[in-house]
This record gives sequence, C-alpha cells and structure tokens, in this order.
Amino acid sequence: MKPGDRLGVAVSGGADSVALLRLLLELRSEIGIVLSVVHFNHKLRGAESDADEKFVAALARDSSVDFHASRGDVSAEAAANRLSIETAAREMRYAFFRSLLIAPPEGSRRPDKIATGHTLDDQAETVLMRILRGTGTRGLSGIRPVVELQDEDEEEFVGEVIRPLLTIRRNELEQFLRDVGQTWREDSSNRDPKHTRNRVRHLLLPLLEREFNPAATTGLAELAEIARGDEDYWDNEISGWMGTAIHWTEPSWAPSAGEPQGLVQVHPFNPELQKRMQEPGPLVMNASVDLLWLLSEPLAVQRRAIKAVSDLAGFPLEFKHVEEILRFAAEEDNSGKQLSVPLGWKVVREPGALNFVTPDLRTEERIPSDYEYPLTLPGRAIVPEAGIVVEAVRVPCVHDSADYNGDRLLNPSSVSKALAVRNWRPGDRFWPVHTKAPKKIKELLQERHVRGPERRLWPVVVSGDEIVWVRGFPAPAPLQVTDNAVEAILIRDLPLEDV
Repeated sequence: MKPGDRLGVAVSGGADSVALLRLLLELRSEIGIVLSVVHFNHKLRGAESDADEKFVAALARDSSVDFHASRGDVSAEAAANRLSIETAAREMRYAFFRSLLIAPPEGSRRPDKIATGHTLDDQAETVLMRILRGTGTRGLSGIRPVVELQDEDEEEFVGEVIRPLLTIRRNELEQFLRDVGQTWREDSSNRDPKHTRNRVRHLLLPLLEREFNPAATTGLAELAEIARGDEDYWDNEISGWMGTAIHWTEPSWAPSAGEPQGLVQVHPFNPELQKRMQEPGPLVMNASVDLLWLLSEPLAVQRRAIKAVSDLAGFPLEFKHVEEILRFAAEEDNSGKQLSVPLGWKVVREPGALNFVTPDLRTEERIPSDYEYPLTLPGRAIVPEAGIVVEAVRVPCVHDSADYNGDRLLNPSSVSKALAVRNWRPGDRFWPVHTKAPKKIKELLQERHVRGPERRLWPVVVSGDEIVWVRGFPAPAPLQVTDNAVEAILIRDLPLEDV
C-alpha cells in the first residue's frame, strides 16, 4: 500500500476481516489511503448470511466509508456449472471484485486494490491441506500475498488482491478486537466438521501443536514463504530455457497464420489450448527439449523442464508421469520410440531431442476416449481427461449441510474400498434419487444438455460392476445413508490444481 491508494476492504463479518478494517481505519491517515468496504453475500446460510451483510453495512456506515455489496446464489451457480461450492463461491466473489476494479457503481470511487483478511493460520491450513492431498513446491507456496486480477474479456490488468495479514495469527486479531470493544460475526459453518479445512483447523493443527511442535502453524506458514521464493526463482529460470533449450513449433495440422482457427477441434477440458485457439497468429503446441542439455542438468532442473512443458502446453503431469518421462529420456535404446502421456500427448525420443507431440485435435475421434483410474477409499484419482480430481472421503453424516445435499452421501456399506473412476460406456445405466426409473447415462447427460466430447468423457465411479457415482447427479436411493447414520462416504470432484 502507498499514499493515495484507494483500497476496498473485503469484509465478511468474521473476526479476521473486521480486524483488517479496524486496523486500516486507524492507519489510513498515517498511510494516506482511501478506504471502502466490500461485501459479497453467498446466500449459503439463509438468514445468517443476510444478517452478516447487514452487520457489515452498519460497520461501513459507522466508519463513514463507501459500502459496495453484491449477492449471488452460489449453490445454484455450482449446480448449473458442475462446480464445487468453494470454487463457485470464489469465482463469483472474484467476479464481483473485478467489476468494482473496472466500473464501480455510479457515485462511488473505484478502488485500486482489494484487501482480504487471510491470516497466518489460513496460510498454514492451506499448506497442510495441500500436503495431505499431495503437491509440489507450487502448492506449498500457499496463499500469495498479492494476486493480480485481469479483465476476463479483455485480458488486461485491472487491479490487485492483497493479503496484509498473512503474517499475523488469528487469535491476535481476535484479542485486538476485544481490546477495542469491536464485535464480529461467527460463521456457523466454520465449526462444521464435514469441511476438510475445519477438521484441519480444529483437530489436526491443534494436535500437531500439542503433541509434536508448538510452532507447527508458524512453521507451515514459513514453508509457504520459502516455497514462493523458490517458485519465483524457477519461473525466471524457465523463461530463460524457452527458445534456447526448449523450442516450440506448431503441429503440421494446425491452421497457418490468418486461416480460421475454428477448424480445429480443441479438447473440452484443455483451457490452455482453448485460449490459444482464440489468439491471432500461428498455433504453438509441439515442444522439443534439447536432450543433451536435459540429461546433463541436475535432477531438479530435469523435473522442472518437463513440468514446464506440460504446464505451458496445457496437459497435466503427476510426479509419476514426470519420472517415467525422465527414465524414458535417459535410455538410449528408446531412440525413435514414443511414450503416451495424459490427454493423448506423445513423447518421442530422438538422438538429440525429446519431442512432445500434441494429438490431432481437428476431429472428435482423435480426442482420447476411454479412461479408467483406481480410486482408494479414502483417496483420490487424478482424471486429466476430465480436468478434475475425484476424491472419496469418509465424513460425519450431516443431512442439512449447505455444502452438499444429503442425497449426495453414500452408505459406507454400499461401496467397497477398491473403487475406480472411468468415463461412462454405452449401455451404462444409473438411477438418481427422485427419478422414476433407471436411465441410460447418455440420456441423463442429454437432458442436462451435456454435448460432444465433454459428454463422452463424463466421469463415473464404479464399485465392482455397479456405478455408485455420476458427476453432477445425486446418488441412487438404495445407496444413500440412513437417517440414523453417523458416518457417510462423500465422492466429489475438485478442480485439477497444484498437481
């Protein structure tokens, strides 16, 4: 923050964000900033959410600052776009932030930045959750102190989201509010043990601090800071490899510059390629890595180079894929051979180069079709064809949750520990609760207007020969938990991130 900044403070009503506002109000004259209050009502907790909005509005009024508010039905948005509640809430909230940074309501001043109340505890929880799910140093970098926002239509920089409290503990902020006599709102869902973050916050981190290391939370936050520095270094290194050790060429089937790019069919779950199809000029997809350079570098550089190619090209690689590619590259006997990797890509080893070759995306038939991955319980399976991670977890049985409906919960006795995620196949049937009879999955997806390649790659989970989960649909009645159940199985899809 610098003198003259117009800062919108995102206030949910919780202690963290209220403390952020109170601190900035006390410092604004000294720093020379102009404040406003920003609030988004997710409508997830009914009257409680509305009461939060009224509380924040009163706080802004008493502080004599502008109040920017918006609301949206997050549950409906999540269902309509087949997103998790958390993802839908974040997308709607950040869309509101962008709208304020671009064109605020008439008569109010446009903020330059949005400040949120994320704390050191939030950072530690995020890092620990990513460790438990599996991640690399990118995931360990956690919540970034500054995030640049772009206009989604124009792809131009519009402002920043900043997190000034990332080095401060939550209990310190609560004590500050008590000292100044400031009340705040408690979000009842923050105590619900069905949420992974709540179990990490109220059970796991206290256990680690009590039984293993009193400074565990601080240590995890410091790990994020170290990882961010490493990632910044590697980003700079990777940019230097491009055009020297790593070269990009357009595939032979791609349209030339000036030709209509719509002739090319893009994989529906490959947003990077979809974005490139909209850009002018030639398509750049195939990659060639100098093999002598690659094999002469330390293992850390080799892994980064392979991951950089996959990230820029838009196909996901897990750690096991990266290691397989490096083993393939190191064997001279593999010269002229090829290795298959996710989303139909091929790795071809030549005497002097390791070539990454994109699949021909002009026709649906050439898009990879059938897939199947094991899913343990508890556990997860990365499904690159669908751009998601499918997770199976045991949760306390909560029938009136705002995060998911009770009809999404499975009876533990109805599923085995050895599950599998695959795309649906012709003839597969499913009987979602509240429907009259089983239907072919093809018909269910047609009714939801899911078309083309996306429909063919739609994920299901099978237990033996029985389909127990179809993305976006409630479970069959016989598989659901009973009213007196204390534990349930939740199968859900998450965005493919931090892999």
